[in-house]
Amino acid sequence: MIGKLKQNLLVACLVISSVTVFYLGRHAMECHQRIEERSQPLLGSLHATLRTGNNLSSPFVYNKDMPLIFIGGVPRSGTTLMRAMLDAHPEVRCGEETRVIPRILAMKQMWSRSGREKMRLDEAGVTDEVLDSAMQAFLLEIIVKHGEPATYLCNKDPFALKSLTYLAKIFPRAKFILMIRDGRASVHSMISRKVTIAGFDLNSYRDCLTKWNRAIETMYTQCLEAADKCLPVHYEQLVLHPEKWMRTLLKFLNIPWNEAVLHHEELIGKAGGVSLSKVERSTDQVIKPVNVEALSKWVGKIPVDVLRDMPVIAPMLARLGYDPHANPPNYGRPDPRVLDNTRRNQQEGANQVPVDSVLCPGSHHRWALRTESLGAIRPRPSC
Repeated sequence: MIGKLKQNLLVACLVISSVTVFYLGRHAMECHQRIEERSQPLLGSLHATLRTGNNLSSPFVYNKDMPLIFIGGVPRSGTTLMRAMLDAHPEVRCGEETRVIPRILAMKQMWSRSGREKMRLDEAGVTDEVLDSAMQAFLLEIIVKHGEPATYLCNKDPFALKSLTYLAKIFPRAKFILMIRDGRASVHSMISRKVTIAGFDLNSYRDCLTKWNRAIETMYTQCLEAADKCLPVHYEQLVLHPEKWMRTLLKFLNIPWNEAVLHHEELIGKAGGVSLSKVERSTDQVIKPVNVEALSKWVGKIPVDVLRDMPVIAPMLARLGYDPHANPPNYGRPDPRVLDNTRRNQQEGANQVPVDSVLCPGSHHRWALRTESLGAIRPRPSC
């Protein structure tokens, strides 16, 4: 009797042990599979739904080799207008500024510049390869997830292009748009609209122009070095001749032409259209159709001593094709459509700036253009 009881107990223990081993083994296999999945590049297998012109959807894989678009430049240089016009294209999504992307890029740059910090990171096994992989995953996660999916994804954080060379390295198929604007206009816009920018003293035109010069020189130099990956676009020319420049831009990006990019204001707030931030300072301006109201608001506002020293304070003006002595400048004559937009805005009371204020007094000369081998267009005022 006792022997039979022992035998039954042994059989029961064996069954319980077998079941336990089975479930533990299955759980271990599941854990191993999850670990393997997580060990892959963070976004290498990320799938999202494409937005297409016909509102159809299909799976799409996002990864570091996709043709990303980065828009940058000194703040108040037309980056928001550029991204709004691109956002109007049914196959493109840029979205609002992320704010975190230029900050994480600046942090990575700081680590690289410090020899001691780099040595400590290398000793800890945090090599350049590890950091690059982490940066790819982080940046791509932000770009992909902060807005609607689209065939072409675009990021607009102005100072991100201070790290243009690095971005080109970790995203080999990316292309870059560097927005360039007359530094006097950019700085006046910062100061008059009280747009806080780290390091810029908004109480001093001299200080802001000095900082503008330094920032645009950094980005422009990297843009030239990136050769066919970067297109400099002058804000003034985009505003005066939007169709010409948007056709040039879309061809550079290998994106099919779509007339919607010339009517971004009609797609604001619509599904698959242009999403604007309530806190970005440029929002109240880009809700209007492309117009020339903002081109020469700086004229008569900059202190005389700063104007006198302009070639020394901001030598990049001349390098970019602007005449540092021209006050007012001659940016050129707008396309008829732009003139109509501007007159319409004025009739609606949006802003009472004369259309002809963008031209030299009494002058009907156009802005001469010359093309660099890179494809950059530089203006030469002909007043």
